[in-house]
Amino acid sequence: MSAKSGGGKNKAGAAGLRARLLAGAQAMNAPLTEAGADKLLEYLRLLDKWNKRFSLSGVSGISEMLDRHVLDSLSVASRIGGETIVDAGSGAGLPGIPLAVLFPGKHFVLVDSNGKKARFLFQAKLDLDLTNVSVEHCRIEDYGGPADLVICRALATLAECAVKTQHILFRGATLLAMKGRHPGSELARLPDPFTVDFMERVHVPGASNRHVVGIATK
Repeated sequence: MSAKSGGGKNKAGAAGLRARLLAGAQAMNAPLTEAGADKLLEYLRLLDKWNKRFSLSGVSGISEMLDRHVLDSLSVASRIGGETIVDAGSGAGLPGIPLAVLFPGKHFVLVDSNGKKARFLFQAKLDLDLTNVSVEHCRIEDYGGPADLVICRALATLAECAVKTQHILFRGATLLAMKGRHPGSELARLPDPFTVDFMERVHVPGASNRHVVGIATK
């Protein structure tokens, strides 16, 4: 295979991923621009590179990461409110980085205590020129900055997420917990003084059993 034909296949593959990302975002009513899609594909390439060396995510390959990470992150777009959004246990920047690309006018704080993941977050912020993102290398329990909304994705149970972020929720923030299947048993174990503000099933192209739960204090 010539270098020219190989380059053509790479371009075609990138175009296909871009089209799939834009179509998926549109299906979820997420206001993703073409420039935003290009930035998210750049993010996925960076994540794939780091993941091969540092195992930041259990999902491998750009195509699968697009579906299971990026589109899943964008599924809560309609619930993103306030000016400062904290991504608790951000890991590889999910959902914080995709949402920061989607909403450049809002400030996203990515919080993670893992050194390798925090280094990746700093690098992603730099490489993607995410001026609306800041990174905090600490436990969410130790985060003392401002927040209007806290997001937890794959961090812990609902009760554990609420307890870990209670010092933020008591200041008036809402917790947005992203879950897979219906979290009925977790809802039943949610302790006082936390209350469920809303719960809804969200549509993610190519996925099933995705739910989002809003938690506040009484």
